[in-house]
Amino acid sequence: MTPAATAAGPTARDLADDLTADTTATDTAAGPAALLRTARDLADDLAADAIPRDRAGRPPADEAARLREAGLPSALVPPGAGYGTDWRTGCAVVREVATADSSVGELLARHYALAWSTRLYGPPDRADALARDSARRRWLWAGALRYAAGPEEGGRPDLTLIPLGGTGHVLNGRRAVPAALAVADQLVVDAVCAVTGDVLVVRVAPGGRGVAVEAGGDRLGQRAAGAGAVVFDRVTVPPARLVGRRPPDEESAPPTAALAPSVLRLALCHVGLGIVEGALAEARDAVRTARRAGPPDGDPDLLLAYGELASAAHTAAAVVERATDATADALDAGPGLDADAPADVAALVATAETVTARAALQVTTRVLELADAPGLDRFWRNARVLTAHRSPTHRLRSIGDHYLNGTHRHVTAPCR
Repeated sequence: MTPAATAAGPTARDLADDLTADTTATDTAAGPAALLRTARDLADDLAADAIPRDRAGRPPADEAARLREAGLPSALVPPGAGYGTDWRTGCAVVREVATADSSVGELLARHYALAWSTRLYGPPDRADALARDSARRRWLWAGALRYAAGPEEGGRPDLTLIPLGGTGHVLNGRRAVPAALAVADQLVVDAVCAVTGDVLVVRVAPGGRGVAVEAGGDRLGQRAAGAGAVVFDRVTVPPARLVGRRPPDEESAPPTAALAPSVLRLALCHVGLGIVEGALAEARDAVRTARRAGPPDGDPDLLLAYGELASAAHTAAAVVERATDATADALDAGPGLDADAPADVAALVATAETVTARAALQVTTRVLELADAPGLDRFWRNARVLTAHRSPTHRLRSIGDHYLNGTHRHVTAPCR
């Protein structure tokens, strides 16, 4: 049984190339139970060498190979006829993997969220074709979407597109990518059209001409996630690689597109929850091993400490699961989604972020005081890196604004 089950309860290329797609991928319609069993088996495999892989901090080539062998990138795409995975199950898979290795959990979470972005930003027929291609070819998605206008867009955008008449665009610029950069099959980014000012979401082949990958430096945590930066130098983006358009602001976004930031944030909440559950279970096992010769009732202070930490883990899980259910319902609604729903979902996701970040930092710090186990510090380092760029003050103010002043879109800050 994996740490997630024991610590907090069980968790539940171009489009024209379709005819040459590899159809030997693992069946992605085996069902949620079989997919979760696969995730648990993979988690056990990752846990066995998590510490040396964390210390090495190499690009996740081996980790990506394990994911592909298990069929998880194929499975974690938006659901359709005979392919894909529903939101609740997909998040449970991410969480299961993250309990063993949160770097791989983050890689998988971002893959899943970016695969969903094709449905949230693009026309349904193209989105469905991309999901089918991704499942059949075992694509692993990476990239970075701004989701909202950032400070650089008031001056000079980091990525620009120059139209080529009716033959596509030319992409230029540089962008940081948080995970899977050196091992991805598809890169998804948004860029500003230099002529119209429209923000377009495009996908690019990582090994294509003009695409250069810069490996990330030594990181405090999430060392095997594969962070880095990508430079685009006159990269041709044909029309078939246009995913969709990102609205210029949240107010003008259709409801489905307005869900996109919450989808990524919530997927990362499941990574954070995996860190909580993995750290707590690993510390508990270390304490049990050390105290086998001790009295059966244990130290009252130790029991109190673990009771507090387990309660924090259960609380975070409950809040994250409520946000997961609301997001799943909103995604299931598709084009019929109510205009007010994205703000309500965003408020729940912001709450989940807040509670999970606090629990992750509390648990991963405290277990270092309670247990002596090799590699236990990696949970703290991973939690720090995963939560460092998300301001709890901003989130709490946004949640309060939503609660006091009603439905609006500005519930979360731009997310990386």
